[in-house]
Amino acid sequence: MSHDTQVTELMGRNYLINQLLAAGIEVAVPVRDHGVDLVAYLDVETIAEGYSARPIQIKASSAQAFSIDKKYARFPHLILAYIWNLRSSEKVVIYGLDYEDALSVAKKMGYLETKSWAKGKYTTTAPSAKLKKLLQPYEMNEKKWAATLKEF
Repeated sequence: MSHDTQVTELMGRNYLINQLLAAGIEVAVPVRDHGVDLVAYLDVETIAEGYSARPIQIKASSAQAFSIDKKYARFPHLILAYIWNLRSSEKVVIYGLDYEDALSVAKKMGYLETKSWAKGKYTTTAPSAKLKKLLQPYEMNEKKWAATLKEF
């Protein structure tokens, strides 16, 4: 069977939507993709303070991949959701980083010193143990999603 990136993206989006809904978070899917794949939000019935929303850009992978692109710097409070291991439902993991955190990880990895980054983006499909350790604090679950959204 050939690798279909659209199917991987759909699987990742659905996995993330399910995790957000299980956390009591509402989800909206933009009609057009201009850098935001989902909007996750808590409405006035969910939190006493009012309404809180975060845009999400999904980076889904059937295996493991980390990427960062300068174009996402223009979206305030954007969460980059790296969804790994979609080939094996028991091993799926989601890392949720805002752009500044992803940039910090990329800097610690030396990715910002590459020719690829000079052109505007960097991608690795073979994350090292060091990268995985740097991403570990950003592993998401239902509680962490709710806390992330309540910050805004």
